[in-house]
Amino acid sequence: MTDDPNDETMSKRVRHFRIVLAVLVIISSSTAASVKGSRPTQLNGYKAARVHYSPLNKMIMSVRINGQRANLLVDTGSNQVILDAASAESFGVRPSQRDLRYLQYTRINGQLLPVGFAQSLIAGSMNFGSTLVTLRDSSHSYIGDTRVDGVFGLDLLARYKAVINCRTKLIFFKVDQTRQMDLSSVASAEKFTKIPLQREANGALTVPCSIHGQPARLLVDTGAFITIFHEAFLKSVGVPVEATRVSAHFARGTSRKVSAGQINDLKIGGFKTPPAKFGVTALPNFTLLQSSARISGILGMDTLYNRHAIIDFDSMNLFLK
Repeated sequence: MTDDPNDETMSKRVRHFRIVLAVLVIISSSTAASVKGSRPTQLNGYKAARVHYSPLNKMIMSVRINGQRANLLVDTGSNQVILDAASAESFGVRPSQRDLRYLQYTRINGQLLPVGFAQSLIAGSMNFGSTLVTLRDSSHSYIGDTRVDGVFGLDLLARYKAVINCRTKLIFFKVDQTRQMDLSSVASAEKFTKIPLQREANGALTVPCSIHGQPARLLVDTGAFITIFHEAFLKSVGVPVEATRVSAHFARGTSRKVSAGQINDLKIGGFKTPPAKFGVTALPNFTLLQSSARISGILGMDTLYNRHAIIDFDSMNLFLK
């Protein structure tokens, strides 16, 4: 989704960062001492990649595709790596041909899209090697003044059991499957709340939530600039809404006006969020229907960043505080 640039971006960005708590469990004491007061970028059994945020709360990862620089949106709302077709052509990525005929096309949100083959994909110290990528004509190749060449989706994040720290702007990819990392005890000591993540049958990543005690599920979407709820759901629990100048853009070119609603008792799993105004709109059906789960909203980057979110694909937990 994108917003009106005149609306607020991520509030009070913090430039002072603590040691990534996710790392403390398995870093040796000597390694921890060597990175004290800084963000560690080396972790035994893992490879790290830095990300940065665009003015519109978008998490951008700089990568190399076939040796050429590119920017990918880290998007847990997408199941796949997707490249803008024009960018892909400039990187030497073409739609797959005879040797990959059985994977020549894939369907995303009802669209049949060609599949290409990137010989090399590198992010930070992580080399993914060759990988299949979906090619799509994109009308949104810029986010603010940053050119974005595509989307880095759940397929590689889940395959490499990534740990995304939204606050410290680091992603760790697991390359040694014998390594075990349990964040729960450290997260509890740091006053984080653990919330179970669920992969739906269609791949969507969801978490439980409730408003006024009414249970629902949220789509965890790092590609969404704000947290936004389905209008019908908020009305059903008696939350009034007010108009704003913000608009949201979804897949398939769907655009919606966004209202705002004051929610004072939102719980995400066992985590109670502070009272705040959240986005409200009539979410499109392809967002609401995620396999058997009925989605009542999207958990976006504003909340994920401000609540110090850590998304752990190994234990399949979301940590908030």
